[in-house]
This record gives sequence, C-alpha cells and structure tokens, in this order.
Amino acid sequence: MVKVRIQIAPPGASKNPFSIASHIIKDEGFLSLYKGLDAGIVRQLTYTTTRLGVFRLTSSFLQRPDEKTLPFWKKAFAGLFAGAVGSFVGTPADLALVRLQADATLPVAERRNYKGVFDALKQIVQQEGVTGLWSGSLPTVVRAMALNVGMLSTFDQGKEYFSAKFGPGWAATLTASACSGFGAAFMSLPFDFVKTRIQKMKPDVNGVMPYKGTWDCIVKTMKTEGPTAFYRGFPTYYIRIAPHSMLVLIIVDYINTAVQRHYNKVQ
Repeated sequence: MVKVRIQIAPPGASKNPFSIASHIIKDEGFLSLYKGLDAGIVRQLTYTTTRLGVFRLTSSFLQRPDEKTLPFWKKAFAGLFAGAVGSFVGTPADLALVRLQADATLPVAERRNYKGVFDALKQIVQQEGVTGLWSGSLPTVVRAMALNVGMLSTFDQGKEYFSAKFGPGWAATLTASACSGFGAAFMSLPFDFVKTRIQKMKPDVNGVMPYKGTWDCIVKTMKTEGPTAFYRGFPTYYIRIAPHSMLVLIIVDYINTAVQRHYNKVQ
C-alpha cells in the first residue's frame, strides 16, 4: 500500500514512507493499510506459482546431460521466460491490487469504489472489456522478467557459490536468498514504478489519458521528475520484496530438497 502511494504521489509531495503510512491511518483507518489484501493473495496464487513452476521446468529443459550445473546465462533465460509467463497470468490480479490501493487518492467523484478483487475484475471487464484486464501488461511483464533474473537466477547461482565456499546447508541457502532479494528489488523497481503509474491512470475531463503507453510514461517522468524518480521508494520496496523473496526461496528450496530425497529413496 505505502509503496503504491509513494509511486503515484505528485512531484513535491512527501515520499517518506512513515509519513505516508501515518496519513493513511489518520485519513482512512488502520485497516486501509491492508486494502487490496485479497487481490494480493490472488496475485500470488496465480503469478508466483506459475513463475516458480515454469522456471524449474525451463531450467530442466535447458540443462544438457553432461552439465553438472546450469550456466548462468541459461538460468537468466529461464528467469526471463518464467517471469513473462507468470506475469501474463497474474496481471489481472495485479491490476486490481493497484487500483484498490490507489482509489482513495482520487477525487470522490472519480473513485471506482471496488468492493474487492473479484468486484474489481468484474467492473474492469464490464467497463473496459476483457483486454482491459491486461492494462499495463507490458511494463508488468518486463518488471517480472527483471525481478525473476534478479531473484531466481541469482539465488541458484549464489547457492552454488556459497555451497562451494561454506558447504551445503542453511548458511548457503540464507546467504544466497538475501543476495537474491536485493537483486530482485534493484532490477525490478524502475519497471514496477512505470507499471503502477499506467495501471492507476484515469482519463481527464477531455477523455485523454496521462500517458499514451509505457515509453511515453518513461519519457514524461524523466522530463518532469528526473531519472531518480524510477527508484522512488526503494527502501519501502526492498522491505516488501526482500523478505518475501527470501521466504519463498527458502521454502521452495526445502520442498525441492525433500522431494529429491524421497525420489532418490524410491529409486
């Protein structure tokens, strides 16, 4: 919630996450910090499960029998492909999430007043058509591709490196996941910024949108706010992305290891 509000804030407005959180609680109530939680859950169920599964399948497909470990460029390609597929599947829920969290910043007459994720999806289809569910899909896909290279590829490469240095175990897994959390946040935030702005936008009184598309959003932001705007709210974004990435990677790695051990016993 705070990350979205920072990204859509006009030039000159406060970008302090604590100040923004305080204003949200004061004006909208404490529970407003969790607005869009249902959309966030649906997004994780669609996007995260898809990208993790596709990454492993693609990695297995790319690995030759004579390769003990997958080269980094193949891991990066698998991350790019998994991110693209996963984000395409998860874009509708992501769009609903952004709009739910940004709605209170609009004038009362312009608010969409979605009741929840499924009401948001229903209204988007009714008002904008089925293709409206993929509004802002290009920056969403690019953002996911960058995030997955920074997260999944870096984790696999880091785990191999730290396992060789410290020995296989929790130390290697934790260190690799911490590195991948930073990589995911750093590589994906500029695209996340553009995605949020495009998904939140509404036409003005003349029916004209603020941005014509992804590139127009990038150019206008560069001209009016400068290149540092794309990393606006990085601490907040990192705090959101890094712990999530670490937990997902550690849990998935544990499950994969357990499944592999069971498979080896059966064999």
